[in-house]
Amino acid sequence: MRKIKIMILFGTRPEAIKMAPLVIALKKDPRFQTLVTLTAQHREMLDQVLNLFDITADYDLNLMKPGQTLSYLTASILNELKPILVAESPDMILVHGDTTTAFAAALSAFYEQIPIGHVEAGLRTKNKYSPYPEEMNRTLISQLGDLHFSPTTGNRDNLIREDISKTQIVITGNTVIDALLMTVTESYHFENPILNTIDYKNKRVILLTSHRRENIGAPMEQIFSAIRELVLTNSDIEVVFPMHPNPLIAETALPLLADLDRVHILAPLDYGEMSNLMGRAYLVLTDSGGIQEEAPALGKPVIVLRHETERPEAVAAGTVVMGGVDKNEIIRIAQHLLDDREAYQTMAHAVNPYGDGQAAQRVCAAIANYF
Repeated sequence: MRKIKIMILFGTRPEAIKMAPLVIALKKDPRFQTLVTLTAQHREMLDQVLNLFDITADYDLNLMKPGQTLSYLTASILNELKPILVAESPDMILVHGDTTTAFAAALSAFYEQIPIGHVEAGLRTKNKYSPYPEEMNRTLISQLGDLHFSPTTGNRDNLIREDISKTQIVITGNTVIDALLMTVTESYHFENPILNTIDYKNKRVILLTSHRRENIGAPMEQIFSAIRELVLTNSDIEVVFPMHPNPLIAETALPLLADLDRVHILAPLDYGEMSNLMGRAYLVLTDSGGIQEEAPALGKPVIVLRHETERPEAVAAGTVVMGGVDKNEIIRIAQHLLDDREAYQTMAHAVNPYGDGQAAQRVCAAIANYF
């Protein structure tokens, strides 16, 4: 019996993390022939994840360049991917989420009339500029896609409202939970020496991430000012801030945080380091999308540093709370969780709506059923 040829395409670290369990599951499944194609929209951070999960690419477009624009990426992916799709003629491509890589790869496959499977389908904020450009990327991929793997019932319902047939949608949970459970261990020893010096038992560690385009400037100034005040007010807090390499972030963060002994500003961490740090943190403040799913799987309350989230299930489940980007509101919410043990425990023990670590297996079964 001929194997089903699946080409998995990704180019950023978050995509690689969430696609890694699927690459591993498909390669183990005798029903499939699996090819991995990278755009390298990100390079170094992407390679870290490939090494962690021992994934080797069949094709690597290696497109990242300094100062790259969305237009450059989209056009380059379309141009470079076409001959690969023509030569390999996969039965289906799989893309993930909402990156420029995912959108351009889906469009390229559509041009070649190759079926498209969309992992993490149906997330919506209904604001096309927040997050930007991700909201429009994922919306457009949904219109191009043939098989939609939705983490939650809410994601499925979003697609149905957009006239996607429910017969094309499968609720799988999110593959990021699969990846996380493969990675976090109690015996983990950090490569970054600073992380090994922190007293996780007697200090309450806040993990901070902030990198979204729409937060750069005044919103980040509010965020970092809130962190500063929380540290000065609470003597048992330590903050770990793996800072995105965008220099505009450093311009705002360093004047407000660099002089504080209990704020550790680090270079970006690889996935293994970040996941295990999250596992030892007390509280997470983030404008990331994926962390809103990951941290609750480890029992960590999350304050979302944005006005909107494409993950309302987490808000409804009580695993995350919207903090926005106002200094006083961030302080109010964080201080409440620091002071009120019952409120903290309620969030920490809420059921994560994003799955049980078996999403990749459900995706494999759905693809096999499709063919």
